[in-house]
Amino acid sequence: MVFAFAKPFVYDSSADQRKKGRDLILAIDASGSMAQSGFDSKDRFKTKYETTIELSKAFIRNRFDDNMGVVIFGTFAYSASPLTYDLEALSHLLEMTTVGLAGESTAIGDAIMQSIHVLSFGKAQNKAIILLTDGYHNAGKHSPKEAVSKAKTLGIKIYTIGIGKRSDYDAALLETISKETGAKSYAASSAKALSKIYKEINALEPSPIRGENYLNQKLLILFPLGTVFILLFFWVLYVRRSES
Repeated sequence: MVFAFAKPFVYDSSADQRKKGRDLILAIDASGSMAQSGFDSKDRFKTKYETTIELSKAFIRNRFDDNMGVVIFGTFAYSASPLTYDLEALSHLLEMTTVGLAGESTAIGDAIMQSIHVLSFGKAQNKAIILLTDGYHNAGKHSPKEAVSKAKTLGIKIYTIGIGKRSDYDAALLETISKETGAKSYAASSAKALSKIYKEINALEPSPIRGENYLNQKLLILFPLGTVFILLFFWVLYVRRSES
C-alpha cells in the first residue's frame, strides 16, 4: 500500500510527428547560363548557380516544419531529393548539384511537371513550388501551359523567380505561371534581391513550429495496488479457514 500511495511512474519519451507545414518544392535551373558570374556584388567570381544554392540553403533553414524536396532542371528535370522533413540532409544534397548536370537548355514545363510528381507523395493541404530560372523555355516534353493547367487543377501555387537581367529570361511567362496559380512572380537582378525575395516568400508561406518533443508520464500505481488486493484476498481466505 505504501508503494501504491507513492504513485510510482515512468516517462515515455516521444516525438510529436503531427507536422502542420507545407509540402514545398524548390525547382532550380541548372542550365549552362547559370554558370555566369557577377550576380553577387560581394563576390564577383561566384556563379549565379552557386549564389542561388547558398541562398536556397538559408531559406530551407527557416522552414522548420515543412516537408521539402528539390527538383533540378536543364534540358530535362529530375528529383534531386524527394519530400523530406530532414532539411539538413536536403541542404547537403543541394551542395552536390552542379551546373549542366541536367543539360544546357531550359525545360520549364518539365520542371513543373516533375515538381508536381514529387508533391503527389505529400499529404499536406498546402502545396507550393518555388521555380528559379534565368532563361527561356526551350526544351522538354511538356509545355509550361500544360504543366500550369495541371498545377491549377491540384491547387498548387507556383512562385517564380527570374534570375539575372530581366531581358535574360521570359519574364512574361513567369508572371503568367504565378498569376494562373494564385502566387507571385519576382525578379532577382542580384544576390541581395534574391535574399529579399526569399524572405518575402517565407512571410507569404509561413512555416509553424510544431515538431516538438514531449515526455509522457505513465503511472504504475495499478501494479502495487493489484498486488495488495491479491494478498488481502488470500489473507481473508486463510483467516476463514483458521476459524473453521
